[in-house]
Amino acid sequence: MADASGFPLGGSAPERYEQYVAPIVAPFVTALVDAVDLYPGAAVLDLACGTGFAARAAAARVGPSGRVFGTDPDAGRLKVAEALHPRLYPDIEFTVAPADGLPYPDAGFDAVLCLQGAQLFPGLDAALAEAARVTRPGGRFAATVWADRSRSPYFEAQYEVLREYGGPDVAEDFARTLARTAEHLTGALTAAGFHDTVSREITFGITLPPLEGFSRGRLSVVPWGQGIVETRGEEALAEAGRALAARLADRTAPDGTATLPFSAILTTAVR
Repeated sequence: MADASGFPLGGSAPERYEQYVAPIVAPFVTALVDAVDLYPGAAVLDLACGTGFAARAAAARVGPSGRVFGTDPDAGRLKVAEALHPRLYPDIEFTVAPADGLPYPDAGFDAVLCLQGAQLFPGLDAALAEAARVTRPGGRFAATVWADRSRSPYFEAQYEVLREYGGPDVAEDFARTLARTAEHLTGALTAAGFHDTVSREITFGITLPPLEGFSRGRLSVVPWGQGIVETRGEEALAEAGRALAARLADRTAPDGTATLPFSAILTTAVR
């Protein structure tokens, strides 16, 4: 499943990742960027940037005089990020790099953002030590990680479906990505040299497209869904998508859409 630096997406999966992840993360991107009080001219790093959700939002805040950088270990996601970033904003420089080995000088950033990436870091302490190294004194850090799956009905249903169609190992691998706690983050940030560390849970009601198609599509772009394909084939993935939609039928509107709560932990700190 997830490798030492996240999870790679082959084939057309990076493009589909943007399509099926965007509806869920959009409000969390706004909350993340709001948390660091960006200003025109700021230098910002989007750590484990994926296809660039937070980097694009940051670029809109810092304006033409600002600088925005994004790192991710997966070149496929960064190729999509490069294609998607608006040219009206300052150029966003994307670089393939792991979170615990950043190619930047000390104290080079006014803010470091990490959207749903810290939950995948196998070495959280090492990654946040690197984040501290590249953040200037007085600079801001903000990260979001998903809260426990019980706080998000979609993720709870997805866990149950993964267990049924992918087996316990696949389901538990997914569950580990929802296991970072506020205490994990605040402890690691303090050890890295950050201060004024604060964590809080944030929840948004998010309207998803018709669930049967969306559920299958989203499973196809995450490693746990890919695990189903590898062990049982494409038809099993389609069945899993239908099963996931069925588990949420009582929350589904007549047109197939569903508005569901999603919860994350937002943690901020000062260097």
